[in-house]
Amino acid sequence: MRLLLATALLLPGAFAADITNFGGHAGDGSDTTPAVRAALKSKPKKLVFPKGRYDFYPAQAFEKYQFISNNDEGLKRIAFPIIGFEGLEIDGQGSQFVFHGFMSPFLVERSKNVTLKNFSIDYERTFHSEAKVIAISEDGVDLEIPEQYPFRVEKGLLLFNGKNKEQYPTGNILEFDPKRRETAYMARDYYTGPYVEAESIGPRKVRIDVPKLTATAGNILVFGAANRNHPGFTISDSSETSLSNINIYHCGGMGVIAQRSRDITLDYVNVTPAPGSGRVVSITADATHFVNCTGRIVMTHCLFENQKDDATNIHGIYAQITRQISPSEIEVRLVHPQQLGFDFIVPKARLELVHGPSMVTYGDATVKAVERVNKEFTRVTFATALSKDLKIGDVVASAHASPEVLIANCTFRGNRARGLLIGSRGKTIIEDNSFHIPGAAILFEGDARFWFEQAGVRDVTIRRNRFENCNFGVWGKATIEVAAGIEASQRAISRYNRNITIEDNLFRVFDSGRIVLAYSVDGLTIRNNKIERTTEYKPARPALEPFDIKDSSRVVLK
Repeated sequence: MRLLLATALLLPGAFAADITNFGGHAGDGSDTTPAVRAALKSKPKKLVFPKGRYDFYPAQAFEKYQFISNNDEGLKRIAFPIIGFEGLEIDGQGSQFVFHGFMSPFLVERSKNVTLKNFSIDYERTFHSEAKVIAISEDGVDLEIPEQYPFRVEKGLLLFNGKNKEQYPTGNILEFDPKRRETAYMARDYYTGPYVEAESIGPRKVRIDVPKLTATAGNILVFGAANRNHPGFTISDSSETSLSNINIYHCGGMGVIAQRSRDITLDYVNVTPAPGSGRVVSITADATHFVNCTGRIVMTHCLFENQKDDATNIHGIYAQITRQISPSEIEVRLVHPQQLGFDFIVPKARLELVHGPSMVTYGDATVKAVERVNKEFTRVTFATALSKDLKIGDVVASAHASPEVLIANCTFRGNRARGLLIGSRGKTIIEDNSFHIPGAAILFEGDARFWFEQAGVRDVTIRRNRFENCNFGVWGKATIEVAAGIEASQRAISRYNRNITIEDNLFRVFDSGRIVLAYSVDGLTIRNNKIERTTEYKPARPALEPFDIKDSSRVVLK
């Protein structure tokens, strides 16, 4: 009977496929990965997991070499390879998906109309590690390490590992306040590389020696993962992807990373430490990230907290011009190592030409042919001769439509760094959200010097949000920053960001720092906002003007 039912479920257009009919079992610790592969191979329209805990292991997982923007490239084992689907719903019905070892949970690639809902993802062993500070002295910082973070001290070095002694490499240390459940006041990153000098001082206790490291007894030191190898959800070259009622408790990279995709919706998606886990960190990088996407990006009713980087970043990619081969042909290079292999230049695409120092766009051209030399260099032939203003070191980026963005009724708090990094040129609305961020709550950026991220907004409204004591850390100069990687000597001529309205917001601040810091903007309106003073933290900065706006045009402040 079960065989007949499973066979029936293989038919195109069948109703819901049940993972149990493919050998998946909840609650027994067995590997559900082969069952998922078998179920997806049958091409169902819907795949259902009866509520329970399902475990996934890398041994039988699908394998693919991936170039994922702003994460680390490599050969990945993937539990849910959703590739080439049109119309698929995966309903976890409240299940827990727990992953073991070095594997990635979800890949949605070259697919359309995929819905993922009603489950959580977590890892048996996290990619980061945490330790409680028990004492500080001239000899170092004494730590107590919980059992959920296996480790050893070997040849005078602290090494974190898994159950089978496989190494979980770390690269940085950051202090968290476990009572406030956020980064410690004015804490900064200590980039240690993979080696931290240590000695054992008792059962599960070590003394570490890191130059200039300071900490407070009772706080938590988080040893950050060295790499971004395993994002939770990778969405690539797809359209109409929806995530809803999903808890991302942990993953080894970004929570959701979408690239070259269209129309993405996140509703009630939570990035948060697993209840009862005792962790202060949720995931090891950004909660969400969107690169060269189009259509519409919608994030509503989401909670992004305690992740090791920003809540979101929405941008394109700049490639640097390394040489001009002919009047209509250039060679370009992807510069940042986490952008290598990211293909966005294709025939018939329209590219903008941008001066690196000023970030001023001085022309555009249509691509005729593309020759990819390798993951770093590409030769591009255009339909017409290029502008004579072109200089080696300038950059090119896609000039096609950017996505419209709606971010509403969300909460962002307790994470490292910033809140929303907004770089889409489509109409963007940020409304009715709550921010408690150690750096800038909202940052407008873009540069052609380090990250090579294309931005430059054109129509943004920030309204009815609550900014609660932001800038209690080191990752910002104001609650809202409108900036870019423009050389100081070029800011007077550049107008990189345009048409930003900040209205009807509440700013609760603990010192007299800046509310808005902006430069090189054309069209900035700040009106009907309320500022309240609090005593939640000790003042961190000298008294400053709340609004600092330079080298800008069409500014309204009231």
